[in-house]
Amino acid sequence: MLSVAACDHAGRVFPHNKRLAVGRAGNVFFELSEADMLPLPEGATLMRLPGRTPVGINSSTGAFVESGPGEPLAAILPQGYTRTYLPAYTRQDGAPILPLFGYCAVALSGDELMVAAMRTDERSTWDPINYNLPELPAMIHAALASLPENRILRHLARCAREYGCFTAQNVFYRRWEGGIPVSPTCNADCVGCISKQSSECCPSPQERIDFVPTVDEVVEVALPHLQEAPDAIISFGQGCEGEPTCQYGVIAESCRRIRQHTGEGTINVNTNAGNVRAIAEICDAGVDSLRVSMASARPQFYVRYHRPTGYGLSDVERSIVHARSRGVFVSLNYLAFPGFSDLEPEVNALSALVERCGVQMIQIRNLNIDPDVFMQTMSGQLGEAGGGGHEASSWGEPAGMAQVISYLHNSFPDLFIGNFSMPVHG
Repeated sequence: MLSVAACDHAGRVFPHNKRLAVGRAGNVFFELSEADMLPLPEGATLMRLPGRTPVGINSSTGAFVESGPGEPLAAILPQGYTRTYLPAYTRQDGAPILPLFGYCAVALSGDELMVAAMRTDERSTWDPINYNLPELPAMIHAALASLPENRILRHLARCAREYGCFTAQNVFYRRWEGGIPVSPTCNADCVGCISKQSSECCPSPQERIDFVPTVDEVVEVALPHLQEAPDAIISFGQGCEGEPTCQYGVIAESCRRIRQHTGEGTINVNTNAGNVRAIAEICDAGVDSLRVSMASARPQFYVRYHRPTGYGLSDVERSIVHARSRGVFVSLNYLAFPGFSDLEPEVNALSALVERCGVQMIQIRNLNIDPDVFMQTMSGQLGEAGGGGHEASSWGEPAGMAQVISYLHNSFPDLFIGNFSMPVHG
């Protein structure tokens, strides 16, 4: 039997043994079964959800009930895992908005913590055991000493040390995927932006870059990484910047300069792809892959979440089609939310976009946001947010994230489905 996992203010975890564990999808509650769960993965982080009361099922009556005392427990999963259910709770008056993390349902099976998730990528290069190594400070010191005037390197040093950013650390380890931020501005105002919020509703977990690097600074960092790192990728478009194509001139000229010296490695851009002209310019300059972020494949909901300026989802599709015509590998950075991403209209729209535009990969990412904030954002057609309920929603019951992933595999046998960017060149 899976029981509700709760915690006290000190973070001590305890079970409600007479309450069966429940997960949430959108605003709908579901009883969790063993088949839905995995043991808590190594590298996961447990978090308490203040101002909220856990919900479970009364084992005697079968009713959904509040399960006090204690606060709900959630897990933040390591990369490579996709959550299938959100934590189930009711929200108390005055409850704080939750920070920008991807909250996953947790339950107890006896004494073992379990999470509502599935493994969707096996690449060991993103295992937390490979990061924050004892030698990192010395590597950062040596790199800064070799390029003391390079502002990108100084910025990445802070990201590596203070934020524990894996792509920043990889620049100093000189391996795998390394990130280079270039843009302090953005042409969207995403509700769950992790580097800049237009209001104080949900503070961003990191600071955005505050300068535009020169082409020389970019090439100084990118070129040796591409030439020397195993499975080398240089990615523009990091969590600590805005939209990289706002500085597409810097990216394009950097690509041309880099490719004059080496054909090795993959140059990738993580982008919203809203600026068709910018995408055309950087693809023609030598970009090898694009990872295009979207929280919905339906135009009206795309706008609700991303709040773009001067573009829409049709422009994003035009950018993808142009990139594919130039031989660029295109993946979607699909921001998944149980109870929205697994609705039939959303799955149909996503499938149609993949087929229409020739998308080659879907990278599923757990959307980092307070579940109630997301539901409120989409509430124009999805009903009101309020912390869950046990009645099926008027727009249809969620199919389940596992079923959606299975459907995509079956519908598109050649489509890669995972969580990480792949080397595609050199």
